[in-house]
Amino acid sequence: MAEDASLPQSEPSQASTSTPSKPADANTQLSSVPQLHLVADLPSHSDRAWSAAWNPRQALLATCSTDKDVRLFSYAASSSSAAASTSSGSGQIDFTLRETIPTGHKRTVRQVAWSPSGRTLATASFDSTVGIWQPLESFSNEPSTVDVAGNPSQGASSSLVWDCIGTLEGHESECKSVAFSRTGSLLASCSRDKSVWIWEVQPDGDFECLSVLMEHSQDVKCVAWSTAEDVLASGSYDDTIKLYLDDPGEDWFCYATLTGHTSTVWSLKFSPCGKYLVSASDDETLRIWTRLDEEEAERRGLKVDGKMPGRKGEKWICTNIVKGWWTRTVYSVDWARGREGTLGRIAAGGGDGRICVFEVLPPSSPSSATPIVNLHSTVQDAHGVSDLNALSFGPPDLSGRASGLEAEDFPDAPQEGEESRFQEVDDDEDEEMGESGARAGAKQDQRWDDLICSTGDDGTVRVWRVPA
Repeated sequence: MAEDASLPQSEPSQASTSTPSKPADANTQLSSVPQLHLVADLPSHSDRAWSAAWNPRQALLATCSTDKDVRLFSYAASSSSAAASTSSGSGQIDFTLRETIPTGHKRTVRQVAWSPSGRTLATASFDSTVGIWQPLESFSNEPSTVDVAGNPSQGASSSLVWDCIGTLEGHESECKSVAFSRTGSLLASCSRDKSVWIWEVQPDGDFECLSVLMEHSQDVKCVAWSTAEDVLASGSYDDTIKLYLDDPGEDWFCYATLTGHTSTVWSLKFSPCGKYLVSASDDETLRIWTRLDEEEAERRGLKVDGKMPGRKGEKWICTNIVKGWWTRTVYSVDWARGREGTLGRIAAGGGDGRICVFEVLPPSSPSSATPIVNLHSTVQDAHGVSDLNALSFGPPDLSGRASGLEAEDFPDAPQEGEESRFQEVDDDEDEEMGESGARAGAKQDQRWDDLICSTGDDGTVRVWRVPA
């Protein structure tokens, strides 16, 4: 699997390469590791399924599609296995289609993203806009649909659930990705128009554009926020990754460009600790980038980036290249918390339909900056003969403790007179999921990050369990 090696003092480009022992042995090695278990095959979209996002505070999974709809699924341990822990790799999970939202977008909904509070959903569309959605009332016992104007669709329940409270405009072409920052105070979007926009999330539901960044020379495919601070990363058709910071006295700016991929960067994800960044590319590889602090960079003779008053500089270097496990483009990557003492798990998949899960261990010595990457589990042909478009780990739990913020700290917290708008949703969900212990699987302190949701070109949405 992975070999661990300290980086040379002056050559950060020599990264550890994690490959099958022999390229021809990849299939043999993949078949020898534990296989992902199919937990649920959810109702298919009527067209290509693009993205899936797990709500961090409620037992909800959102998916989107070329059919322009967003679907919301609730989930919980089934009544026959309520006492089973999902983190132990046992127990059945029930998924229920709760809502189908005809978004009103004129073209494909490419990506969905939840705010850290779980109260706001953002939709990025090929019609160049971003939709902002919030719940209006408690969940009805019957499925309902609502259009972009907030009106019930024909034949839908009269109890509205999700309302489009705003549409963010400004991109000149297809919007490809959208992401909330770790505190929910910022939203980033990117587009085929080569731009990255940063929006401030305001308490009254308004969004103000803070910056328009034109650093890439081609289509921008993805954006991701650091889990440690307000640092934004973007990946592009120009094969590069850009990192951005806010200069309080000036504006947001690009302070570092990461190069090494030889083709389009499709997906990015920071590690749970924020010290690492993983990227997925059309060149059929993953790269892991490690953040060196000022002292670590100086020991290696490297000049730091992003240094300004009140902030020490840093240097991001490529320490790992993971290749040989896929035969086509790697479209999606995610990074979740793992076993204690590890740096977590990385899951990646793409055009060949193969999902690979890797366990990431800390560097073998204090002098090394290179984490150790081992193949953990896999599944072949996750969506039959169709491409896999995106995958996402379930939330670590539904308590929100990982954020370190209370509900009232988030910018989309209810304002005076609006408490019932959200509280009814939470109360109704808690009552249903915990009633008589039959659906106790949605308890807030239960881990769900051994689940992976994947979406495919055939419109299917599937949920997998990572073996313990």
